[in-house]
Amino acid sequence: MTVRLHWFLPTGGDGRTLVDRHAYGPGDRRAVSGVRAPDLAYLAQIAKAAEHLGFEAVLTPTGTWCEDAWLTTVALAQHTERLKFLVAFRPGLLSPTLAAQMAATYQRVTRGRLLLNVVTGGDSAEQRRFGDRLDHDQRYARTDEFLSVVRGVWRGTPYDFDGAHYQVEGGLTALPPDPLPPLFFGGSSAAAGPVAARHADVYLTWGEPPAQVREKIDWIRGLAEREGRTVRFGIRLHTISRDSSAEAWAVAHRLLDDLDADTVAAAQAALGRSESVGQQRMLALHGGSRADLEIHPNLWAGVGLVRGGAGTALVGSHAEVADRIEEYHALGVEHFVLSGYPHLEEAYWFGEGVIPELAARGLLAPAAAAPGAGAAVGTPPAAPLLVAGGGR
Repeated sequence: MTVRLHWFLPTGGDGRTLVDRHAYGPGDRRAVSGVRAPDLAYLAQIAKAAEHLGFEAVLTPTGTWCEDAWLTTVALAQHTERLKFLVAFRPGLLSPTLAAQMAATYQRVTRGRLLLNVVTGGDSAEQRRFGDRLDHDQRYARTDEFLSVVRGVWRGTPYDFDGAHYQVEGGLTALPPDPLPPLFFGGSSAAAGPVAARHADVYLTWGEPPAQVREKIDWIRGLAEREGRTVRFGIRLHTISRDSSAEAWAVAHRLLDDLDADTVAAAQAALGRSESVGQQRMLALHGGSRADLEIHPNLWAGVGLVRGGAGTALVGSHAEVADRIEEYHALGVEHFVLSGYPHLEEAYWFGEGVIPELAARGLLAPAAAAPGAGAAVGTPPAAPLLVAGGGR
C-alpha cells in the first residue's frame, strides 16, 4: 500500500491567515486582511500546481461559504489534464438518481477524473439553510438510503427502492460512470459508522493523534468486516513544512498572531454548537486554549481554534512531516488529503520538500514520486496578485 496524496481547493477564498471573511458571522463587514478571492484564475493556479507537483486529486468543499463544488471543478478540469477532483456534496439536497447521473456525466466529460466526498452534515443550522430539517441521526439514515440508490442506479439496469426517505421506480443512468467514482465518507458518531461500513470506499477522518486514529480504523474495519466489505482509510490534515523545524514553527506561531481572544471565543462558541461528533473531538484536542497546541510530535491543533472541520496541521521540517505521514501510513492510512495557508505556496513547500522525502522512503507510486520540473526546493512562487475578496 503506497501513500496517495491529495491537495485542497479553497473555493471559499484563500490567504495568509486562519481568519476568513466569515469569522465574525453573516452580515459583519469587518475587514480581514491578506485574502484572495476564489476566482477561477486563482483556483486554476492551485489546480495546475497540484497536478505539476504530483498530487493525485484536490478536495473541493461544500457549504454556504464556498462556490459549488460540481460546477467549479468541472470548469477547472478544462485547465488540467490528469488531476482528479474530490467533489464534496450533501446527499440530502438532491435526488440520488440525479446525483448518479451527474457523476456519470462528469466522468465522461473529464475522462474519469471524479472522486466523491459524501458530507452528511453535522450542523442543523447549515442544513436548514438549504431546506433540510432532519436531525443528525436521521440525516445518516437518509445517507444510507441515498448511497444504496446511487450504487443501484449505477448498475445500468432499472432499479427500484422503497425506503423511509426515498422511493425510486426504475432508476438508472443511460450510461453508468466509467470508472465508478470512489466514495469518500467521514463520520465519528455511532450513526455514521455503519453507513461507512456499508458504502464507503475510503473512510476519511480528521487529523487526530495516531492512537485515536488507530481506534477509528479498528472500529470501521470491524464494522466493514461484518458487512463482508473492505474499506480503505484516509486522513485530512493541514501542513506547514519548511527546510527546518524552527522555520515551520515560526510560521505556525505567526498564524496565531491574527487570533485575538474575542475571535477565538466567538469561533469556539459557534463550533461548540455543532452536532458533529467529529467536530467535538476536534475541539477536545485543544479546549479553546492556546497552551499545549502540539498534541503529538509535529501535530498542531492551532488551526482548530477558529476553523471548523479539519483543525490540525503537520508542522516541522520536510523530514519530520514525512515521519508523521509514515507513522499514520503504518496504521493503515492510505489517502492523505492536505492543505495549507495559502494553498498555492504551501502546495509547493510540500511538493518540493516532503514528496521527495516520501519517495526516497519508497512510500509513493512512481507517478507521484516524479512530479514535473519546478522551482528549487524550498523556493515557493511569488504570491499572485489576486488579493481581493477572500475566505478560508
